[in-house]
Amino acid sequence: MLRMSKLTDYGTVVMAHIASHPQRIVKAREIALETSIALPTVSKILKALVRCELVDSYQGAHGGYALSRAAEDISIAQIIAALEGGPIGLTECSTDPGHCEQESSCSLKTSWQKINHVIAEALEGISLREVANVSNQQTVEFRG
Repeated sequence: MLRMSKLTDYGTVVMAHIASHPQRIVKAREIALETSIALPTVSKILKALVRCELVDSYQGAHGGYALSRAAEDISIAQIIAALEGGPIGLTECSTDPGHCEQESSCSLKTSWQKINHVIAEALEGISLREVANVSNQQTVEFRG
């Protein structure tokens, strides 16, 4: 079974929540309350998303989080890579050649690489906008 982590699943929920509020800065506590995801988990996800420049963080009394760009410009592949730690790969040889002892004699290596490429391309082709089902894509401008 292919499965992404629960943290990545929650990360897409967090991103969709932020995307559904494109004209304002959203606080972590609000995200936690409205998505029913524990605040420490939301904070951990937001930290990773800020580090990967998918979300901007604003400090201060009116601080919080906003998408770094329009939801239509953020792919599901980017969110997965940010939270799973690197390019999407079904097998080690799909993204990081030279780490598998069987690689030199594996008859399936090329097939796995093709499959991985198709899946990665499909995920790149799906935007946060589509997943979040939001229509207004204006990004927030902080005037702190």
